[in-house]
Formats: sequence, structure tokens, C-alpha cells
Amino acid sequence: MNYWLFKSEPSVFSFEALKAKGKAGTQWDGVRNYAARNNMKAMQIGDLGFFYHSNDGLDVVGIAEVCGLAHQDSTTDDPRWECVDIRAVKDMPKPVTLEQVKANPKLAEMALVRLGRLSVQPVTPAEWKEVCRMGDLTPAP
Repeated sequence: MNYWLFKSEPSVFSFEALKAKGKAGTQWDGVRNYAARNNMKAMQIGDLGFFYHSNDGLDVVGIAEVCGLAHQDSTTDDPRWECVDIRAVKDMPKPVTLEQVKANPKLAEMALVRLGRLSVQPVTPAEWKEVCRMGDLTPAP
């Protein structure tokens, strides 16, 4: 099991919008960053990810699951860009803010802190457990 973080501006695509897609989920398209694309290519079915509202909110609001392996991004004909499919699993009982993440010494090396602009980020098992704890999600999924 690997862990990830998916960032989206809630005005563009929110966790509520992902939940509305149901079990089928949706493709995580439009990513045009090689590091983020490579992260998606490394994902496996069943991997979990935090859903993070960027720009407006700045908090982890839910848990998503990878439900489709990397494939051509349908928003472009350029074969370099791939995406995965994700679906909502559950809301974070207590959203975890960027401010809280930055204030937690256990998360000082988290990609969210170090690589703030990267839209699809890896999360270590220890970081996953700590953010889940902070969000009152126990036991961590």
C-alpha cells in the first residue's frame, strides 16, 4: 500500500464533487507536471490518498482511493500525459490545515511542506498515520 496526496482547488473540483462521482470515481486529469505524472504512474489499485483543497481552504478534507491505473489523460492528445482514476472513500472527520501540518515537527519533511506546488505527492506511512491522527481518523485507513 502506498499513500499519496491529491491537490485541487475546491472551486475547480472539490471533494464533494469527487463524492458525487460515486464508486466509479473519475480520472485525475489535467496534470502537466512530470513529477506529478510520474507519481501517478507509480500508483496501484487500492492505494489511498489525502484529498487536499488548495488555494481556498488549504486543508486535507478527505480520503480517496486509486481505482484505475495510469492511462492516457483524455484532456489531451499528447501521449506524455497520463492520469489515474480515483474515488472518494470518506471525509476527514476534522479537516487538517496546512498551518497544522507545518506546525507539526513530525511532518517537517512532508512533500506538502517542502514541495508546496506539486499537485500529486507521495506521503510516507508515518506521515499518513500522523495526518490521520490529526484529523481524528482512527484507526487510520
